[in-house]
Amino acid sequence: MADMQGQVALVTGGVRGIGLAISERLVARGVTVAAGYSRDKDTAQRFADAHADTGASVHAGNIGSNEDCERVISEVIEQHGRLDILVNNAGITIDKTVRKMSAEDWDRVVQVNLSGAFYLSRAILQHMLDRGTGRIINISSVIGSSGNIGQANYAAAKSGMFGLTMSLAQETARKGITVNSVTPGYIATEMVAAVPAEAMEKVVAKIPLGRLGEADEVARVVEFLADPDSAYITGQVYAVNGGLYM
Repeated sequence: MADMQGQVALVTGGVRGIGLAISERLVARGVTVAAGYSRDKDTAQRFADAHADTGASVHAGNIGSNEDCERVISEVIEQHGRLDILVNNAGITIDKTVRKMSAEDWDRVVQVNLSGAFYLSRAILQHMLDRGTGRIINISSVIGSSGNIGQANYAAAKSGMFGLTMSLAQETARKGITVNSVTPGYIATEMVAAVPAEAMEKVVAKIPLGRLGEADEVARVVEFLADPDSAYITGQVYAVNGGLYM
């Protein structure tokens, strides 16, 4: 694997769950991680303290806000002098059937999960274009491929990430920038742990590998795509779902 020392990555939602695993993987490769968060100030500070010797930083913001996204990108570049890797990982769920889902429920999930990836990607684009290199990695979900009862807003947003990934990949391929998507299945995180045990047993029964995934199993794919040696891979979707959706 190529040397990644000195590179800087922004990982949204980078202090918990899959985002934390991604941050830890990149730190281990010598990358300086700027971790984005929305409400978990104490958790974010613990991450910053644990990796103070690497220059890691944390940045609060609402990725559903274009203004916040532009501010965070500016903060990271100002503090670290560069930004090589953007991982659009943060997301939310507000689960209801379409009949019961309010316009606000729809708008909020799509704004954070899809528009946020667009806002951040657009905000960093000129910096990457000027430098002639960059990695943008969008974390989607198996639900974006399969759909799910009670998650029309989440499924639409995560599915929309595929179109964003492929379109941006085509726009930037000749400029040294790659754009890819990683699509986790059911991963053992706090969000999945909140699912009732009986419902989760039914989910696991449908997974050919017979278990939940681990956050680090997603993170290692992100690490691979972020590596300088992965420069010939763009516009692709990498599923990490134990065979749940093929």
